[in-house]
Amino acid sequence: MVRDNNSLEHEMTERVAQLPDPDGSLLLRELDHRVKNELTSAICAVSAKAVQSDSAAVKAALFDVVDFLHQWADVHRALHMPDQRRLTDAASYLQQLCFAMTKYRLDCLAIRVLYSADDLRLEGERCWKLGLIVSELLTNVARHVEFGANHPELRVKLMLVGDVVRCGVSDNGSAPEPIRRGRGLTIVSELASSLGGRVHTSCAAEGSSFLLTFPLTEAEKRAAGATHDVLKQKKMGRPRRLEASR
Repeated sequence: MVRDNNSLEHEMTERVAQLPDPDGSLLLRELDHRVKNELTSAICAVSAKAVQSDSAAVKAALFDVVDFLHQWADVHRALHMPDQRRLTDAASYLQQLCFAMTKYRLDCLAIRVLYSADDLRLEGERCWKLGLIVSELLTNVARHVEFGANHPELRVKLMLVGDVVRCGVSDNGSAPEPIRRGRGLTIVSELASSLGGRVHTSCAAEGSSFLLTFPLTEAEKRAAGATHDVLKQKKMGRPRRLEASR
């Protein structure tokens, strides 16, 4: 029996969201390895059936399925947990995730994604949790939002305001009913809490929006300060070299 992809994603997200200890990384690596193997097996099996078929229509349909599975694998790859021993470029991480999610879910719905981000470095696990939250919110838009006559547009914006990260996901569509906290949004809320933050939601005639806010850790604050100093020096130009007096 073929299981629904959305239920599989929710199940995997639930499992990793509930890991209580650092040693849970072993379970994550095992789960990641298993998902990759199953996706590879599915791609190979469907590809083989496509090659064996004598029907051009069947071949085309099966190869469309193969492309879809490859896109799903790209999303899974984009959601890898970064190295926990070093800080991760969160802007690039989210950019790759948004690109993969667009190809997998949003292109077929003609939803344009606009992405912008400040320079920001986060601890590996925290960057990964941010990615899980954004992935779930993008999935929520793809599944529930109706755009009508509007040109479908979705905005993802990552900002650093002082020592607080602000990540917004908004659209210009309308939900068929008021936003309810289902299983997906409950997981998002729990992930936000694990970052020391929260998610604010709003629904209006011009679209719905989600805003995740959470504070930087001390290591992330130091990295943000160093980045700010580098950008300031570049803006001011190369400093003069002072000659020692003779």
